[in-house]
Amino acid sequence: MELGFGWIEELPEREREQLKELERIFKYHYESNRTKARYYAGRIRLNEVNLGIALPTSMSRLEIGCAWGAKTVDVLAGRSMFDGFVAENGAPAELMTRIIQRNRLVSAYIKASRDELKYGCTFAALSGERGNARVRFYSPQCAAAAWDDWAGRLDCGFAFADLRHDESDTSWKPSTVNFYTATDTWVLSRQPLRWRAERYPHSFGRPLMEPLVWDATSNKPFGQSRLKEPIRRLIQGYVRTVANATIGLEFATSPQKYLLGVTDEQYNAVTSQKFMQYVGSILTATQNPETGENPTFGQLSQGGIEPHVQMLRLLATQFSAATGLAVTDTGVVNDANPTSSDAILAQTQTLVLLAEQLNTGNAESLYHIAQMAQAIELGCTPDELPEEAINCMAHFKNPSMPSISATADAATKIAATRPNFANTDVYLEMIGFDQADIRRIKAQERRARGQQILTEELGQA
Repeated sequence: MELGFGWIEELPEREREQLKELERIFKYHYESNRTKARYYAGRIRLNEVNLGIALPTSMSRLEIGCAWGAKTVDVLAGRSMFDGFVAENGAPAELMTRIIQRNRLVSAYIKASRDELKYGCTFAALSGERGNARVRFYSPQCAAAAWDDWAGRLDCGFAFADLRHDESDTSWKPSTVNFYTATDTWVLSRQPLRWRAERYPHSFGRPLMEPLVWDATSNKPFGQSRLKEPIRRLIQGYVRTVANATIGLEFATSPQKYLLGVTDEQYNAVTSQKFMQYVGSILTATQNPETGENPTFGQLSQGGIEPHVQMLRLLATQFSAATGLAVTDTGVVNDANPTSSDAILAQTQTLVLLAEQLNTGNAESLYHIAQMAQAIELGCTPDELPEEAINCMAHFKNPSMPSISATADAATKIAATRPNFANTDVYLEMIGFDQADIRRIKAQERRARGQQILTEELGQA
């Protein structure tokens, strides 16, 4: 997709060079990001997977659905459950709670974590004014950024203010782009013949943009996608195998038959009504007067579907090993499927470790997002934030998702050694109550204590 920023007179020379580099980065990754989006959606064409041996070219329009790409992303993202921010004393961070509610950050994080795993990273951009901080997430399909190795953060970045509505529309072009630098936020508006830049300076000393990165390395600071090349190759193998099995099943449904020693008239009658001959229960033919032989009828043996099933099991096992998913997540049943609760728990350990890695990295990014959001909310810089705002941190639920009975048993054992633990909200969470239930329980306990005190005072009077 061509952005075509061209020459923008309002931009200084340094910002023009940064914007030019960002446009190059965006164009370089654009097609690969579209490919990852296709594999996530399960839109894999047969001409991508055809080896030219078993699949005829006439079948290239056959569509085979595959949810392995979505499973690779969604199952891991589902274990990263952002639960808000807490202050240093363990209480909810009131300032960030207001910002979370206004921006619906909990639900926005769910979508952002999927984009992060799908593309390798996603971006949070901040804006707003005092008392109205805004946080928005952008996928790499509508944002790009450059990394500053020395500072260990973004050097600059841009995001489309008008989000793309149709990923398949390659002719779509944004009309407004937000350009973030360490000293300014520029709003670039598309005009009939040029772009217009409007400057909004700030004193944060860094761009108002923060990446959420998965599986970063020294060479790839913006991470790597869960749908990288080896995973896509296994998905292609699944699509190819299912396509071969589908075609083989069609031939098995209508087995090949043969009829020898027939006359020309009998041959024409059979070939002109192939379907009727297939579904008919009786096939008759007279003796061939030219040869004096009776016609011979037979049926060729059909290939079985078992080799395709075995191949699917092999691919599912390899896919499970490459992604950390349980074999049951692929929908293929084989000998590797667990047969007990302990075996199921053992298969999910790799996925739990990956989820903890995801939470650790995202907690750091969410901390920086919170610092900038609170600074905008209070009308100051991150260095001027009060201590309770600086020390707030992101909280995630347990990615292992233990059963309520297991956590309740653990909570009871902890309460036996720490008597005051039973009076905390954490104890109530561990035994299965959510925040809404905890608030109701606390309110009703306070009401009951108030009624008891009033009754005792009336009795004394």
